[in-house]
Amino acid sequence: MPEYRGVHGSSGATEDRRRRGRAKRALPDASLDDALNERIRPMRVAGRSGWWGLLAAVIAIGVVVGIAAPWRGSANSGPGLIGAAHRMSIGLKLAPGNLDIRTQSGAALDQILIGNVYEGLVARDGENKVVPGLAESWDSSPDGLVYTFRLHRGMRFSNGHALHADDVAWSINELRARGYQDSEQLEDVSSVTAPDAATVRIALKAPYASLLWVLTGRPGLVFDRRAHYDRATQAVGSGPYTITRYVPNSVITLQADDRYWGARKARTARIDVRYFADDTAAVNALRSGDVQVLAPLTQSLAQPFVDDPAQYEVKVGEGTDKFVLAFNGTGAATSDLRVRQAIRYAIDRRQLIASRGGADAPLGGPIPSLDPGYEDLTGLYPHDPAKAKRLMAETGHDRAHPLRLTLTYAHIYGSELGDQLRSQLRPIGIDLHVEVVEFATWLQDVYTNHDYDLSLVDHNESHDFYLWADPDYYFGYDNPTVQRLYRQASRASNPQDNARILAQAARIVSRDAPADWLFNYRITTATVKGVQGFPVNLNQTLLPLADVTYTPGKE
Repeated sequence: MPEYRGVHGSSGATEDRRRRGRAKRALPDASLDDALNERIRPMRVAGRSGWWGLLAAVIAIGVVVGIAAPWRGSANSGPGLIGAAHRMSIGLKLAPGNLDIRTQSGAALDQILIGNVYEGLVARDGENKVVPGLAESWDSSPDGLVYTFRLHRGMRFSNGHALHADDVAWSINELRARGYQDSEQLEDVSSVTAPDAATVRIALKAPYASLLWVLTGRPGLVFDRRAHYDRATQAVGSGPYTITRYVPNSVITLQADDRYWGARKARTARIDVRYFADDTAAVNALRSGDVQVLAPLTQSLAQPFVDDPAQYEVKVGEGTDKFVLAFNGTGAATSDLRVRQAIRYAIDRRQLIASRGGADAPLGGPIPSLDPGYEDLTGLYPHDPAKAKRLMAETGHDRAHPLRLTLTYAHIYGSELGDQLRSQLRPIGIDLHVEVVEFATWLQDVYTNHDYDLSLVDHNESHDFYLWADPDYYFGYDNPTVQRLYRQASRASNPQDNARILAQAARIVSRDAPADWLFNYRITTATVKGVQGFPVNLNQTLLPLADVTYTPGKE
């Protein structure tokens, strides 16, 4: 069985569906794995409001960036470096099902299209913070119910059509009216209007602290309402690149738009995005010089490049993947706080991280470092086998009289983590039986029926704390105080209050031990010398390429 190392293929654990204080169950497009998403459930189409089941686990994705023969087509629109190549190739492992970002699920689309081809009202930087996009500035009313955005002047789509506030309002209203992907994230919006050509106003039914962040994704994208094209195979956006070729599951060609309206012009004239299913082929391509970047890499595959610093650079970036060992809150044994606490004290997370190559970071609670409300909670349950044994003794169990529990998780994660957890829990009096199952079995038994003791999933979505405020979610965690705090955080009128309240709620969740957060997966990227501007943080979620260059022979 291939060992899964925690690189998410498009989305990860749960494709984020903010439930904002109503603690709705994370259904449908809340996907644990977009590859499985596309295989198991039908594509969500315009005009339908169907909800699909939450899908689990994540498939490794490899990003490969390579140089092809020098390209001498239209001039590079950006201020490229002297000696830099005009043409590059980027390879991703998981190809999007089609190019219609309004109806097709899967973060493979977000990764390659947002910021490259399509742009939103606001954008997100490498620290997961909201930054200007099509809007150069914005403000909100004191009560948090009205947001006013002021647009850049002189914007245009790649087909030459002018981009005005009417296009922004139309795009967001179409998403809401037709139920396109992520439309439910705007359920608290009461109206979107364009008072003039350079102003957009969004009115809310209630304060919504995550509105700006939500608008950095699909809900904030702006489309040309006058354009006619096949959205499944073509794209007309306002970004620094256009798509000149799309071969499903094979290649997407990005061509620099030499009339791009913004300051962030593409620095490489043409990028061929190629899709590779085989990790070994991708690694060999980097070794042979056919490609210049691999991201992400497992630490085991990255080591040869680490050992050759004269030719390669290996960097580790931050992400929002959280490897969650969930305890069934309604289980016969795991409903006992002492059992859950004992498990958390028994787990040696640093050993788990070291076995994976050492790049991942300890994570003591439900919020990763790039999300609002993050606090280092690793001190709440340090590795303490003696304390774990005492807690298990209180429940009547020890090594001679062990408590039998079952760990159930999808086969794409491999067997190593399960084997390690079994070994770590045995000395404290837990006989852990590991069941590695097909995804469909996990979906039915764990997610749907809640028939499990422990389960392991990589929840990779940003801003997904709402899961811990949903008592109907498969965790079975039901704390009214946490639910109340989450509602307050969601209705906060400013980001500072939102983060403060989320941090308070996250500390309560961690103390209650409804799960153990084994580690925060971090993204390893290897490049040849001479590559500059390739994103390191969050490059499996968004991959803006306008600043990427490759200068052969540059040290």
